[in-house]
Amino acid sequence: MEVVKFSVHYGLHFVFPAIIAIVFFKDQWKKAYVVMLVTMLIDLDHLLANPIFDPERCSINFHPLHTYYMFIIYVGLLFFKKTRVVGIGLTLHLIADFIDCLF
Repeated sequence: MEVVKFSVHYGLHFVFPAIIAIVFFKDQWKKAYVVMLVTMLIDLDHLLANPIFDPERCSINFHPLHTYYMFIIYVGLLFFKKTRVVGIGLTLHLIADFIDCLF
């Protein structure tokens, strides 16, 4: 089960954004992919937790940038062309973390 959890989590963090970048942002796929990778910086909010990393903890609604309220903002970014790639990265990040909570 751990292999499946690991594969899904990191697939959504690294592989799926690459696929989205290549398919939907053909002309600037590298830039789109890098922007989506940079959105993983929202994990810096884990530094506020004690302990910083707990494999048994669900990060959704525990860390400030991983709340349902923030998810609504991240989805809102999808509706504007200038923020769409950032919104995709942040939304995928929270979906990946939410799926972790199901295992």
